[in-house]
Amino acid sequence: MIALFMLFGVVVGVGALAFVVVHRRGGSRTDTAEGLLQEQEARRRARVDRISFNSWAVHNSLPTISDAYHRRGGNRP
Repeated sequence: MIALFMLFGVVVGVGALAFVVVHRRGGSRTDTAEGLLQEQEARRRARVDRISFNSWAVHNSLPTISDAYHRRGGNRP
């Protein structure tokens, strides 16, 4: 019975530690222009990837239609 209480104590302790770590980070957004541009680029890439790799594009079309290689302008020869 003591081992069961110790197990629950460890699980609760790890959960509390995770809670504290997540809340200490702070959810502040980037204030610099460079950071904002990086966030915009990351959002644009995520949007392109969601379009390129959705279920319809992957399973019901020609291979080149869902290929992100052709959709990103910097990869063209």
